Amino acid sequence: MNKLVLGNLIHRPLRSVISIFAVAIEVIMILSITAILMGKLNGFKERQNGIGMDMIVRPNAANNLIGMSPAGASIKVADVLAQIPHVAVSAPVNIQITGNMDSIYGIQFKSFNGLLPFTFLSGGPFTGPDDVIIDDYAAPGKKVGDPITILNHTFHICGIVAHGKGGRKFVPIETMGALTGTEGKATMFYLRTDEVPKYQDQVRKAIFATPGMSTYTVTTAEEYLSTISPARLPGFNIGLEVVIGIAVTIGFLVIFQSMYTAVMERTREIGILKSMGASRSYIVAVVLSESGLLAVTGTILGIAASFALSAGLNHRFPTLDFVINIPYVWKSIILALVSALLGAFYPALKAARKDPIDALSYE
Repeated sequence: MNKLVLGNLIHRPLRSVISIFAVAIEVIMILSITAILMGKLNGFKERQNGIGMDMIVRPNAANNLIGMSPAGASIKVADVLAQIPHVAVSAPVNIQITGNMDSIYGIQFKSFNGLLPFTFLSGGPFTGPDDVIIDDYAAPGKKVGDPITILNHTFHICGIVAHGKGGRKFVPIETMGALTGTEGKATMFYLRTDEVPKYQDQVRKAIFATPGMSTYTVTTAEEYLSTISPARLPGFNIGLEVVIGIAVTIGFLVIFQSMYTAVMERTREIGILKSMGASRSYIVAVVLSESGLLAVTGTILGIAASFALSAGLNHRFPTLDFVINIPYVWKSIILALVSALLGAFYPALKAARKDPIDALSYE
């Protein structure tokens, strides 16, 4: 049977190659969309962990996605929070997202650096309102002193830091307010408390008991980051399932068309096999084995191409967070194989039901 299966595929090389590439594209689509979406989420979580806060205070109407909410709280709230017992650092931030989804952090350098110090690779802190600190991922081709346009305003790079501390570009919070019409405002406040997590509940209760703070949302960093997951983001899973569904449909239809046409072209061959005593299950096994071999080859090609694409994009665009999600590698393998076998199932049954006399007389 193996020789028969392999011979059939080699005899029609173009169709076999097209089927293999269709399955590969199915796998690449699944792994690429999950690499982009899951990579963004995981990269965001890693950068938030690198800030150094252990509690977050936000206006009650703020969105869970940083930068998606307007800066609606007074910066002076940071001074109020700093007076609460066991709050070691209170840092206001004004975060804006540009058209290319680049997060710009408006910060008070002293308080933000107090959460967890920046690791400067060159340069140093702000020395003026038009200074900007960028991380090493945003720095290729740039050096300290170079001009850079952010929010339609020309800044000068004063420092380059190691990546992983929230955003990739940091400007003075006063300048951010002036550029975005949010003077004196903050998006949220990062807190570092004493002896984490010993006093977190006590700090939370003290914040709510402070006049004017009862309407704010107070969460630990762990609680906040747990909300940044596919299940809790509106439309995330729906979009993911739609793309995966389209990819599986493509694989199914191509394999179906390929196997159906192959069965129609091999009517006489099937008649010869049946006249020689081949059972229906044998004919079905031959057709399914062909589609299975195509699916396995296409899956391997798709996985290899996806990892090569990931390596290339991460090298060319290090801020993209294009990371192949290993659990979805296994899901893509299963989906590709199942869709291929389902696509070949009807053609296999059609071949098995052919009458040997009719098949032998077919021209």
